[in-house]
Amino acid sequence: MKKQKIAIIGDGLTGLTTASALKSLNVDIDLFYKKNNKIGKYDRRTTAISESNFKFLHDELKIIKKEYFWPCNKINLYYENDSGYSNFLNFDQSKKNLMYIFENDKLKKYLFKKLKKIKNIKFISQPIKKIEHDKSIIKYRRKTKNYDLILLCVGNNLDYYNAIVNNRFIKKNYNETSITCCVTANINIKNASQYFLKEGPLAILPFQKNVFSVVWSLNNKFYFKNLNNLKKVILDKLNYIYGSKIKFKLSNIQSFPIFLVLYSKYFKKNSLILGEALHRVHPMAGQGFNLVLRDIKKLYENIKANLKIGLPIKNSLILQNFYKSRKPENILISLGIDLTNSFFKPNKYLKPVKEIIINNIQHNKIIKEISRRVSNSGLY
Repeated sequence: MKKQKIAIIGDGLTGLTTASALKSLNVDIDLFYKKNNKIGKYDRRTTAISESNFKFLHDELKIIKKEYFWPCNKINLYYENDSGYSNFLNFDQSKKNLMYIFENDKLKKYLFKKLKKIKNIKFISQPIKKIEHDKSIIKYRRKTKNYDLILLCVGNNLDYYNAIVNNRFIKKNYNETSITCCVTANINIKNASQYFLKEGPLAILPFQKNVFSVVWSLNNKFYFKNLNNLKKVILDKLNYIYGSKIKFKLSNIQSFPIFLVLYSKYFKKNSLILGEALHRVHPMAGQGFNLVLRDIKKLYENIKANLKIGLPIKNSLILQNFYKSRKPENILISLGIDLTNSFFKPNKYLKPVKEIIINNIQHNKIIKEISRRVSNSGLY
């Protein structure tokens, strides 16, 4: 059987990771990217992935290096009340890690450089003029090329995939803004923490010695009120958590509006949407890219299985099987995160009930184990 041709559109984390996963299969890959898009220059964000997703990338595919990742074997959760904040739940794995944190820009640069050396991957920087999903054709410059599979890893760029989804989606505006920055401190924070504060959930994610990132989801009223004073707001909150004697130095702050977006359709003919475009979730639980990696793993397994028995990718059941296996989990986890976020929002009427529940979670081994398993491996 001749080599199958796959087009990957997008050079973000999803596109680069997908290309890295598929490169070992008997396929030729065209990776469309923006020539002037300097990988990693502006992205100061960090991302946390579960142990199972790390093993998929490191042990199974062997596409990443351990030194790009900061391992955490503990996650501590705190809830702010009238008397301060209390530690209501801990996840502790003494013998193995719960998550791995990496810098987005460094991993993208590493994957981009590594993929450039792969013979069956061709990088194309010419702008795409048109995608004909019914014919699996991409037109760019003066060329028209036919593919067995087109993967759209283009984030929130609806222009690329509106022909697939036809504006059929669930969208919720949280009226919140996520602010993130890197922090250098004179203390070494080894493990991740999540603080459910009155202004919104705040995550502490270490990724180097004495360096961690802050991801704080603020309600828009508070955000816009303090827009010109965000550095002081963050420093005050860090001093509130760690004490006034600790010295902190902040990088530039990035901000992103927070939405829940779930699309009802994933594919059309031989074109598949991939990445957070399928399921844009609240950053509170750090599950966004973990869902993406599980999508990539399922797609990789489906393509590998087809090629192993000599079946073509084009016009096969690969995308239909992908849709049936991944959509239920993506919806349930996304809505579960939405429910959790709603639970921790300040509500004076539910406050007494909420505090009873929170005070009893720590001693409930079943809830802890279910939470740990879902965070690590999803629902399956």
